[in-house]
Amino acid sequence: MEMETVPNGSSPSSTTTTNAAVTTTAASAAAVAAAISPNAPSSKLNQLSESLKLEHQFLRVPFEHFKKAIRANHRIVEKELSAVINGVSDATESEMSRDDAVHHLNSLVSRLQGLKRKSEEGSRTENLQAQRCRARLDHLESADPENLSDWHNTRLNRILVDYMLRMSYYNTAVKLAESSNIQDLVDIDVFHEAKKVIDALQNKDVTPALAWCADNKSRLKKSKSKFEFQLRLQEFIELVRAENMMRAITYAQKYLAPWGSTHMRELQRVLATLAFKSNTECTTYKVLFESKQWDYLIDQFKQEFCKLYGMTLEPLLNIYLQAGLSALKTPFCYEDDCTKEDPLSQESFRKLASPLPYSKQHHSKLVCYITKELMDTENPPLVLPNGYVYSTKALEEMAKKNDGRITCPRTGLTCNYTELVKAYIS
Repeated sequence: MEMETVPNGSSPSSTTTTNAAVTTTAASAAAVAAAISPNAPSSKLNQLSESLKLEHQFLRVPFEHFKKAIRANHRIVEKELSAVINGVSDATESEMSRDDAVHHLNSLVSRLQGLKRKSEEGSRTENLQAQRCRARLDHLESADPENLSDWHNTRLNRILVDYMLRMSYYNTAVKLAESSNIQDLVDIDVFHEAKKVIDALQNKDVTPALAWCADNKSRLKKSKSKFEFQLRLQEFIELVRAENMMRAITYAQKYLAPWGSTHMRELQRVLATLAFKSNTECTTYKVLFESKQWDYLIDQFKQEFCKLYGMTLEPLLNIYLQAGLSALKTPFCYEDDCTKEDPLSQESFRKLASPLPYSKQHHSKLVCYITKELMDTENPPLVLPNGYVYSTKALEEMAKKNDGRITCPRTGLTCNYTELVKAYIS
């Protein structure tokens, strides 16, 4: 797992806390490996090992939230202390009366008391995030190769909660997390943060999104994100739509001009709407006033949000299902006579598997139409006079029940068991 270091200038306590978290993560990962019994069957060890490899997001999200809380608290402390120190300097350098000096110092003391309250609140937030990181590490350490069923059931619930949160089923996700007692293992509070921004964008309000950009400015700048620029462009477009041209020009000078050095072409296109206006029929500018621009902003926010917290853009449920479907997808799955037992006979699964390649099959596999079991050397195929093939196991059972007579389940042909011919698989 790649983890960013704390930015230069962090307070010693913040750096120590973050380094401790990294050390704890490494130590717990080693503990997970050590917990795997060397006497356990290799297949179970491999299964557990592969399962743990998929838990990158499980640890990354709370750790990123933890670092964010540390950075926010550090900024508050730095800002308030700087203000107090400057206030003391001003008081010593200026000629104040005794009463004014006492009043000034009392205001600084009140500010320090406010800083103390904020620091205590920040400390509680940091402790909460640290506890969540610890709970998730403990959960990974609890994985036992001898009894993975409970652990997999918990992971399934986590995946379902993740899917519900991404699909905006927040209340259902909360109830499932509470009933399964996995509140510390899911990211409900993180998605609630995203929900506020998404709801506002759906209501054509960029204010919460801009506030989110301000809170994560350094991270977004590091990833060369254009999201804040896109928000500013949309706010400018709304001013033009309302025909508030003077305000739009002032807005552009204040908020759009700083982006000119890196996004001049897009900036010129948007500024041209001052001349074309919202009722233009020119396709180049008409598209800027369409409502789908807000949908684009929502999609853009989701991408930036997931990137910031190290999440997958696709829901985990889709990823796991596609991993399984990729092993099952063959051209036969899309034929009309595809068996109903095949998940890809259902339209919803076909849609999910549409971007996936076909499974690479080096050898054909024969599956009995009657028992749905594999036909191999232990259960060889037998050929009926009409050319249809079924497994030995199925036809022997049929012959025992019908005095040696066999009836083809697809054509109705009846014959003796002695008339069957064994087929050989090369």
